[in-house]
Amino acid sequence: MFIDGQWRDASGLGVDEVEDPATGRAIATTPQGTRAHAEEALDAARRAQPAWAALPAVERGRAVLALADAVHAETELLARIVVAEQGKPIGQARGEIGATETFLRFAAEWARRIEGEILPSDAPNEEIWIRRLPHGVVAGLTAWNYPSALAGRKLGPALVAGNTFVLKAHEFTPLSGLALAALAERVGLPAGVVNVVTGDGRNVGAALVEGADMTTMTGSTRAGREIYATGAKGIKNLRLELGGKAPFIVMEDADLGRAVEAAVAARFTNCGQICTCNERMYLHEAIADEFLARFVEKAGALSIGPGMDDPDLGPKVSGGEVEKVEAMTLASIKAGAEVLLRGGPLKEGRYEHGHFMAPTVLEVRSNDVPVMKDEVFGPVVAAKRVGSYEEALTLANDSDYGLSAYVWSANLKRVFQAAESLNFGEIYCNRTNGELVQGFHSGWGLSGLGGEDGKWGFDGYLRKKTMYVNWA
Repeated sequence: MFIDGQWRDASGLGVDEVEDPATGRAIATTPQGTRAHAEEALDAARRAQPAWAALPAVERGRAVLALADAVHAETELLARIVVAEQGKPIGQARGEIGATETFLRFAAEWARRIEGEILPSDAPNEEIWIRRLPHGVVAGLTAWNYPSALAGRKLGPALVAGNTFVLKAHEFTPLSGLALAALAERVGLPAGVVNVVTGDGRNVGAALVEGADMTTMTGSTRAGREIYATGAKGIKNLRLELGGKAPFIVMEDADLGRAVEAAVAARFTNCGQICTCNERMYLHEAIADEFLARFVEKAGALSIGPGMDDPDLGPKVSGGEVEKVEAMTLASIKAGAEVLLRGGPLKEGRYEHGHFMAPTVLEVRSNDVPVMKDEVFGPVVAAKRVGSYEEALTLANDSDYGLSAYVWSANLKRVFQAAESLNFGEIYCNRTNGELVQGFHSGWGLSGLGGEDGKWGFDGYLRKKTMYVNWA
């Protein structure tokens, strides 16, 4: 662990094994941190925060920019770490490190954009000043699907805004966070400004939520509920980016070739382990046969293998995740889903010891089967035919999740209808997934609170102080 500028080993502690998803073999161990370690990291961050916040914002920005430069210089090493602990193809891992760098650079650019406001008062000789100030200590809890990018997405704006930071990376993928800590040390960030602790969520994570001034978390809805309950005790400032169940709507006037390509990419990139993935497809009956034929052909042709071979699909992150997705698939087939392409777990030959899955494509007649209601987070997707755009919108909104949605249509009126009618924080029109750093990534419903990216995301790392200044 990295606490107050010092590296801590596992002496006297248990360890968690970090597994290579492609082989099932342990490649590293990290300490099973305790509540005491979390509290020590929070104390270090709290001691460092006043001096860090007192620096001109542009100096904090330069420090984050130096970290971005270090990430760029170590792209290949960092990408290989992601492959080793998370499993994704090396090309996608390099893209993740590029995103990490971009998040840091974008945050650094906001150092000169921390703006307050002056408002007229109702009283004479008086003004109202609204200042934006850091929260203090920010805890970052990250998911295993993008272990480096999610850390950079939170760390950059938190530091530029004047906060100090404690990261708890997921137990499956702690190495990327520790690698960022090593780079933070290399570029000379002051002790206590960046801390990384390892361990489980129920002990280390809960202690961070209880002790930090603000918590930003990306993960499951289940974990989000637990954090919400823990944070409620202290009325904590929380930002939660949780699960998704993105509908992928394709109308009869869509560019079918592009739509199929986008649907395949949006479902199977990172082995379907993205919260914005194409989770359920609603296809106009006029194009459903052709769309599904093309989609199944492309899904069936995707290459599968270890991440360093740079296939289309790497392994899932763990055996438990494979079992969860397969159980959902079998339950959906039992509930009446028709199998158009059957993949599932791979356990022979080169796949024997890893956590590999081949794509499965289903067609359903009901919106109530498990693969249409629950987040899959794997290489399985189902489609349902619809007779109209209105039916597609209604079915798309029939979900407790509200993170991302997709609409494919050449009709501008339908695009505006989506903007008004789809109950999701992020909508992709005539494109595949992949939010941009200047946008705003925000979920509705069970998909979370607050959001990341852009000026709106950066503003969340600041709190407002209002002053009534009277000079009469």
